[in-house]
Amino acid sequence: MVKIRILLIASLLALSGCSSLVSGLTSQMADDLAGSILNSEDIDTVREGVPAYLLLIDSFLRSSPDSEDLLLAASNLNGSFAVLVDEPDRVKLLSDKAMRYAEHAACVSGSPLCNARELDFQTFSSVVDSLEADDVPMTYALGVAWVGRLQANSDDWAVIAELSRAKLLMEKVLTLDETYENGGPHLYMGGMETLLPASLGGKPEKGKTHFEKAIAINDAYLMTKVIYAEQYARLVFDQDLHDRLLNDVLEADSVVEGMTLTNRIAQERAADLLQSSTDYF
Repeated sequence: MVKIRILLIASLLALSGCSSLVSGLTSQMADDLAGSILNSEDIDTVREGVPAYLLLIDSFLRSSPDSEDLLLAASNLNGSFAVLVDEPDRVKLLSDKAMRYAEHAACVSGSPLCNARELDFQTFSSVVDSLEADDVPMTYALGVAWVGRLQANSDDWAVIAELSRAKLLMEKVLTLDETYENGGPHLYMGGMETLLPASLGGKPEKGKTHFEKAIAINDAYLMTKVIYAEQYARLVFDQDLHDRLLNDVLEADSVVEGMTLTNRIAQERAADLLQSSTDYF
Protein backbone atom coordinates (compact mmCIF):
# COMPACT_ATOMS: atom_id res chain seq x y z
CA MET A 1 0.00 0.00 0.00
CA VAL A 2 1.30 3.50 -0.74
CA LYS A 3 2.95 4.98 2.39
CA ILE A 4 0.28 7.64 2.65
CA ARG A 5 -3.16 7.78 1.07
CA ILE A 6 -1.70 10.76 -0.69
CA LEU A 7 -4.41 11.43 -3.25
CA LEU A 8 -7.18 11.01 -0.70
CA ILE A 9 -5.75 14.01 1.11
CA ALA A 10 -6.43 16.18 -1.90
CA SER A 11 -10.15 15.50 -1.58
CA LEU A 12 -10.20 17.57 1.61
CA LEU A 13 -9.90 20.61 -0.63
CA ALA A 14 -13.24 19.78 -2.23
CA LEU A 15 -15.06 20.02 1.10
CA SER A 16 -15.37 23.72 0.41
CA GLY A 17 -18.13 22.84 -2.04
CA CYS A 18 -20.28 21.05 0.51
CA SER A 19 -22.56 24.02 1.06
CA SER A 20 -23.74 23.75 -2.52
CA LEU A 21 -24.20 20.00 -2.29
CA VAL A 22 -26.85 19.87 0.41
CA SER A 23 -30.19 21.52 -0.08
CA GLY A 24 -32.94 22.77 2.21
CA LEU A 25 -32.42 22.95 5.95
CA THR A 26 -29.16 20.98 5.77
CA SER A 27 -27.43 23.53 3.55
CA GLN A 28 -26.41 25.96 6.29
CA MET A 29 -25.30 23.11 8.53
CA ALA A 30 -23.15 21.68 5.75
CA ASP A 31 -21.69 25.11 5.05
CA ASP A 32 -20.85 25.74 8.71
CA LEU A 33 -19.41 22.28 9.32
CA ALA A 34 -17.37 22.30 6.14
CA GLY A 35 -15.97 25.69 7.05
CA SER A 36 -15.11 24.55 10.56
CA ILE A 37 -13.38 21.42 9.28
CA LEU A 38 -11.38 23.16 6.57
CA ASN A 39 -10.26 26.02 8.80
CA SER A 40 -9.42 23.95 11.85
CA GLU A 41 -5.84 23.88 13.11
CA ASP A 42 -6.57 20.86 15.32
CA ILE A 43 -6.24 17.65 13.30
CA ASP A 44 -7.08 15.39 16.24
CA THR A 45 -10.37 17.16 16.95
CA VAL A 46 -11.39 16.84 13.31
CA ARG A 47 -10.41 13.16 13.32
CA GLU A 48 -12.60 12.57 16.36
CA GLY A 49 -15.52 14.72 15.25
CA VAL A 50 -16.06 13.92 11.57
CA PRO A 51 -17.46 10.37 12.15
CA ALA A 52 -20.52 11.89 13.83
CA TYR A 53 -21.13 14.01 10.74
CA LEU A 54 -20.79 10.94 8.51
CA LEU A 55 -23.48 9.20 10.54
CA LEU A 56 -25.68 12.28 10.26
CA ILE A 57 -25.36 12.34 6.46
CA ASP A 58 -26.16 8.61 6.39
CA SER A 59 -29.29 9.28 8.43
CA PHE A 60 -30.42 11.91 5.92
CA LEU A 61 -29.89 9.40 3.11
CA ARG A 62 -32.19 6.88 4.81
CA SER A 63 -35.11 9.20 4.13
CA SER A 64 -33.75 10.61 0.84
CA PRO A 65 -31.74 7.73 -0.71
CA ASP A 66 -31.85 9.25 -4.19
CA SER A 67 -30.80 12.78 -3.32
CA GLU A 68 -27.97 13.67 -5.68
CA ASP A 69 -26.79 16.46 -3.38
CA LEU A 70 -26.64 14.27 -0.29
CA LEU A 71 -24.98 11.41 -2.18
CA LEU A 72 -22.22 13.69 -3.44
CA ALA A 73 -21.71 15.19 0.01
CA ALA A 74 -21.53 11.72 1.55
CA SER A 75 -19.09 10.52 -1.10
CA ASN A 76 -16.85 13.53 -0.58
CA LEU A 77 -16.84 13.30 3.20
CA ASN A 78 -16.22 9.54 3.36
CA GLY A 79 -13.34 9.84 0.92
CA SER A 80 -11.89 12.85 2.73
CA PHE A 81 -12.10 11.27 6.17
CA ALA A 82 -10.18 8.21 4.97
CA VAL A 83 -6.96 10.25 5.03
CA LEU A 84 -7.28 10.69 8.80
CA VAL A 85 -7.64 6.95 9.41
CA ASP A 86 -4.63 4.74 10.07
CA GLU A 87 -6.21 1.30 9.67
CA PRO A 88 -5.90 0.01 6.05
CA ASP A 89 -9.07 -2.10 6.26
CA ARG A 90 -11.11 0.87 7.46
CA VAL A 91 -9.66 3.05 4.72
CA LYS A 92 -10.86 0.49 2.19
CA LEU A 93 -14.36 0.51 3.69
CA LEU A 94 -14.54 4.32 3.59
CA SER A 95 -13.21 4.58 0.04
CA ASP A 96 -15.54 1.85 -1.22
CA LYS A 97 -18.46 3.65 0.41
CA ALA A 98 -17.40 6.93 -1.20
CA MET A 99 -17.28 5.20 -4.58
CA ARG A 100 -20.75 3.67 -4.16
CA TYR A 101 -22.25 7.02 -3.24
CA ALA A 102 -20.62 8.73 -6.23
CA GLU A 103 -21.81 6.02 -8.61
CA HIS A 104 -25.35 6.25 -7.26
CA ALA A 105 -25.25 10.05 -7.62
CA ALA A 106 -24.20 9.68 -11.25
CA CYS A 107 -27.19 7.44 -11.92
CA VAL A 108 -29.86 9.48 -10.13
CA SER A 109 -28.60 12.62 -11.88
CA GLY A 110 -29.02 11.02 -15.29
CA SER A 111 -25.30 11.38 -16.01
CA PRO A 112 -23.85 9.44 -18.96
CA LEU A 113 -21.40 8.07 -16.37
CA CYS A 114 -24.09 5.95 -14.69
CA ASN A 115 -22.74 2.39 -14.21
CA ALA A 116 -19.39 3.48 -15.68
CA ARG A 117 -17.49 0.58 -14.13
CA GLU A 118 -19.77 -1.91 -15.87
CA LEU A 119 -19.13 -0.56 -19.37
CA ASP A 120 -16.54 -2.14 -21.64
CA PHE A 121 -13.54 0.13 -22.10
CA GLN A 122 -14.40 1.22 -25.64
CA THR A 123 -17.92 2.24 -24.62
CA PHE A 124 -16.57 3.94 -21.51
CA SER A 125 -14.09 5.95 -23.60
CA SER A 126 -16.87 7.05 -25.95
CA VAL A 127 -19.01 8.17 -23.02
CA VAL A 128 -16.15 10.18 -21.54
CA ASP A 129 -15.44 11.77 -24.92
CA SER A 130 -19.05 12.97 -25.08
CA LEU A 131 -18.93 14.82 -21.75
CA GLU A 132 -19.34 18.59 -21.76
CA ALA A 133 -18.64 21.51 -19.42
CA ASP A 134 -21.86 20.96 -17.45
CA ASP A 135 -20.66 17.43 -16.65
CA VAL A 136 -17.47 18.59 -14.89
CA PRO A 137 -18.75 18.50 -11.26
CA MET A 138 -20.07 14.94 -11.55
CA THR A 139 -17.08 13.75 -13.57
CA TYR A 140 -14.66 15.18 -11.03
CA ALA A 141 -16.60 13.79 -8.05
CA LEU A 142 -16.63 10.30 -9.56
CA GLY A 143 -12.98 10.58 -10.53
CA VAL A 144 -11.95 11.63 -7.01
CA ALA A 145 -13.88 8.73 -5.46
CA TRP A 146 -12.39 6.33 -7.99
CA VAL A 147 -8.82 7.46 -7.28
CA GLY A 148 -9.49 7.06 -3.56
CA ARG A 149 -10.65 3.50 -4.14
CA LEU A 150 -7.52 2.79 -6.20
CA GLN A 151 -5.26 4.18 -3.51
CA ALA A 152 -6.95 2.26 -0.71
CA ASN A 153 -6.72 -0.98 -2.70
CA SER A 154 -3.27 -0.47 -4.22
CA ASP A 155 -2.39 -4.04 -3.20
CA ASP A 156 -5.20 -5.44 -5.37
CA TRP A 157 -4.26 -5.63 -9.05
CA ALA A 158 -7.88 -6.25 -10.03
CA VAL A 159 -8.70 -2.78 -8.71
CA ILE A 160 -5.51 -1.19 -10.05
CA ALA A 161 -6.60 -2.36 -13.50
CA GLU A 162 -9.23 0.40 -13.31
CA LEU A 163 -6.53 3.10 -13.19
CA SER A 164 -6.84 3.85 -16.90
CA ARG A 165 -10.54 4.66 -16.45
CA ALA A 166 -9.95 7.04 -13.55
CA LYS A 167 -7.23 8.75 -15.59
CA LEU A 168 -9.60 9.20 -18.54
CA LEU A 169 -12.08 10.98 -16.26
CA MET A 170 -9.47 13.38 -14.89
CA GLU A 171 -8.00 14.00 -18.34
CA LYS A 172 -11.47 14.97 -19.54
CA VAL A 173 -11.91 17.39 -16.64
CA LEU A 174 -8.55 18.91 -17.55
CA THR A 175 -9.68 19.55 -21.10
CA LEU A 176 -12.92 21.12 -19.90
CA ASP A 177 -11.60 23.15 -16.95
CA GLU A 178 -8.06 22.59 -15.70
CA THR A 179 -8.53 25.14 -12.89
CA TYR A 180 -11.52 23.30 -11.40
CA GLU A 181 -11.24 22.95 -7.58
CA ASN A 182 -8.08 25.08 -7.55
CA GLY A 183 -6.23 22.86 -10.01
CA GLY A 184 -7.30 19.60 -8.37
CA PRO A 185 -7.39 17.67 -11.68
CA HIS A 186 -3.67 18.40 -12.23
CA LEU A 187 -2.87 17.25 -8.70
CA TYR A 188 -4.72 13.97 -9.19
CA MET A 189 -3.16 13.38 -12.59
CA GLY A 190 0.28 14.03 -11.14
CA GLY A 191 -0.40 11.50 -8.42
CA MET A 192 -1.68 8.85 -10.81
CA GLU A 193 1.23 9.26 -13.24
CA THR A 194 3.71 8.73 -10.39
CA LEU A 195 2.07 5.75 -8.72
CA LEU A 196 4.48 3.45 -10.59
CA PRO A 197 8.07 3.86 -11.84
CA ALA A 198 8.60 4.22 -15.59
CA SER A 199 9.79 0.61 -15.79
CA LEU A 200 6.33 -0.54 -14.67
CA GLY A 201 4.31 1.80 -16.85
CA GLY A 202 4.36 4.99 -14.80
CA LYS A 203 5.03 8.37 -16.39
CA PRO A 204 6.96 10.36 -13.78
CA GLU A 205 7.84 13.27 -16.04
CA LYS A 206 4.22 13.77 -17.06
CA GLY A 207 3.37 13.66 -13.39
CA LYS A 208 5.96 16.34 -12.68
CA THR A 209 4.38 18.61 -15.29
CA HIS A 210 0.97 18.19 -13.67
CA PHE A 211 2.35 18.95 -10.20
CA GLU A 212 3.99 22.12 -11.46
CA LYS A 213 0.75 23.26 -13.09
CA ALA A 214 -1.22 22.55 -9.91
CA ILE A 215 1.23 24.67 -7.92
CA ALA A 216 1.00 27.47 -10.49
CA ILE A 217 -2.80 27.47 -10.18
CA ASN A 218 -2.83 27.40 -6.37
CA ASP A 219 0.48 27.81 -4.54
CA ALA A 220 -1.27 28.16 -1.15
CA TYR A 221 -2.38 24.52 -1.13
CA LEU A 222 0.70 23.03 0.54
CA MET A 223 -0.26 19.38 0.09
CA THR A 224 0.58 19.58 -3.61
CA LYS A 225 4.27 20.06 -2.80
CA VAL A 226 4.21 17.18 -0.32
CA ILE A 227 2.68 14.84 -2.90
CA TYR A 228 5.16 16.12 -5.49
CA ALA A 229 8.06 15.37 -3.15
CA GLU A 230 6.88 11.95 -2.01
CA GLN A 231 5.57 10.55 -5.26
CA TYR A 232 7.86 12.18 -7.81
CA ALA A 233 11.11 13.30 -6.13
CA ARG A 234 11.45 10.04 -4.22
CA LEU A 235 10.49 8.00 -7.25
CA VAL A 236 13.29 9.52 -9.37
CA PHE A 237 15.71 9.93 -6.42
CA ASP A 238 15.97 13.72 -6.62
CA GLN A 239 16.88 14.68 -3.06
CA ASP A 240 17.50 18.34 -3.83
CA LEU A 241 13.99 18.78 -5.22
CA HIS A 242 12.54 16.65 -2.43
CA ASP A 243 14.08 18.69 0.38
CA ARG A 244 13.42 22.05 -1.29
CA LEU A 245 9.72 21.31 -1.71
CA LEU A 246 9.31 20.10 1.85
CA ASN A 247 11.22 23.01 3.35
CA ASP A 248 8.96 25.35 1.37
CA VAL A 249 5.97 23.65 2.98
CA LEU A 250 7.37 23.96 6.51
CA GLU A 251 8.23 27.63 6.03
CA ALA A 252 4.83 28.58 4.62
CA ASP A 253 1.93 30.04 6.58
CA SER A 254 -0.55 27.19 6.98
CA VAL A 255 -3.50 29.42 7.87
CA VAL A 256 -5.35 29.98 4.60
CA GLU A 257 -9.12 30.26 4.29
CA GLY A 258 -10.53 26.86 3.37
CA MET A 259 -7.13 25.13 3.40
CA THR A 260 -5.80 25.36 6.96
CA LEU A 261 -6.55 21.77 7.99
CA THR A 262 -5.03 20.27 4.85
CA ASN A 263 -2.02 22.56 5.15
CA ARG A 264 -1.48 21.44 8.74
CA ILE A 265 -1.58 17.80 7.62
CA ALA A 266 0.86 18.69 4.83
CA GLN A 267 3.32 20.23 7.27
CA GLU A 268 3.18 17.20 9.56
CA ARG A 269 3.88 14.91 6.62
CA ALA A 270 6.63 17.20 5.31
CA ALA A 271 8.42 17.04 8.65
CA ASP A 272 8.26 13.23 8.64
CA LEU A 273 9.56 12.99 5.09
CA LEU A 274 12.44 15.39 5.75
CA GLN A 275 13.45 13.44 8.83
CA SER A 276 13.82 10.28 6.72
CA SER A 277 15.36 12.04 3.72
CA THR A 278 18.99 11.13 4.40
CA ASP A 279 18.16 7.48 5.00
CA TYR A 280 15.96 7.27 1.91
CA PHE A 281 18.39 8.87 -0.51
